[in-house]
Amino acid sequence: MPLEINSTTIQHIDLNPIESTPKAVANGERVLILTPLRDASEYINKYFDLLSELTYPHGLIDLAFLVGDSTDDTMAVLAAELDRVQKRTDKIPFRSAKIIEKDFGVQHHQDVEDRHGFAAQGPRRKAIGKARNYLLYSALQPEHSWVYWRDVDIVDSPSAILEDFMAHDRDILVPNIWFHRYEDGVDIEGRFDYNSWQESETGLALAASLDKDVILAEGYKEYDTKRTHMARMGNWRENKDEEIPLDGIGGVNILVKADVHRSGINFPAYSFENQAETEGFAKMAKRAGYGVFGLPNYIVWHIDTEEKPGNA
Repeated sequence: MPLEINSTTIQHIDLNPIESTPKAVANGERVLILTPLRDASEYINKYFDLLSELTYPHGLIDLAFLVGDSTDDTMAVLAAELDRVQKRTDKIPFRSAKIIEKDFGVQHHQDVEDRHGFAAQGPRRKAIGKARNYLLYSALQPEHSWVYWRDVDIVDSPSAILEDFMAHDRDILVPNIWFHRYEDGVDIEGRFDYNSWQESETGLALAASLDKDVILAEGYKEYDTKRTHMARMGNWRENKDEEIPLDGIGGVNILVKADVHRSGINFPAYSFENQAETEGFAKMAKRAGYGVFGLPNYIVWHIDTEEKPGNA
C-alpha cells in the first residue's frame, strides 16, 4: 500500500510515463520550443508568422526565449508579439510562453563580418553555448517529451516540421539549412549551415594535433578539416525523409528527445573534443551513445546574410 502524503510542500514527479515517440500527437506529447535572442527585433514578426503555422497542436507547445546582450528593442518587440499571439481566441495561442533575460557581457557586433570572421568563432560559439544552456535549464519541465531548438532568423520552413521530424524517431535530428538569393531572377539556393558535417580522418588528425582548448570552426582556410558537409548535399525535390548520420550539427533547427538533455547532454561553452556549442553537443551526444542524424533533402530556409565565400 503506497504511503499517502498530504503536505502541499511535497511534490511527486514521475518521469516514467514521459516518452518521445513517432506518435507524439496521438499521445499528447509536450514540446518545448527554445529560441535564444540577441539584437533580433527585425526577425521576430516573421518568426511568429511561421510559428503560428505549425500544425502540431499548439496546446501541447510551450515557448521559451532567452534575451541577452541586446542593444535593440528585441525585448519590447518579443513581448508585443507574444501578447498578440496569446490573446487570440482561435487555436493559435500556445500552452505557455516564458521570457528569460540574462546578459553575458558579449561584446562582438551582430554584423556579418564581425560575427562570422574566423577570430570571433571560438568566443562567439562559447557564448552562444552558454546562452543555450541557461535557456534550457530555465525552461525544461518534467512533462516535456521533445525540445525543439529554432533560430529566430528562419524565413521559411514546412508547417508540419515537428510531425515530420518526430516520425524519424531519432534522438537528435536536423534539416539542411539553405538560403534564397536571386541573381538575374534565378534562385541560386545558397547553402548556409556548414556546421552539420560528417567527421573525416583529416579532421580527427587535426584535432589530435591541436591544444585541447582550441575550437575548430568549419569553412575557414585556417583549418581545412576535409569534413563532409551536409549543406553541400541534398535537393529539396528528392525524398525529404532520407537520413544521414552526422558528427557535428548546426543550431538553426534541432529536434531533440528531451531525455537526451535530461541525461546531461548540453551545449559546451568550452572546448569538447575541439568543438563548442552545437557541434560540441553532437560530439557529446555521440560519446554518450545517442544517435545524431540529418535530412539532406529536407530544407529549412535561413535569411541570406550575404556572407563572403568560406564564412560558413
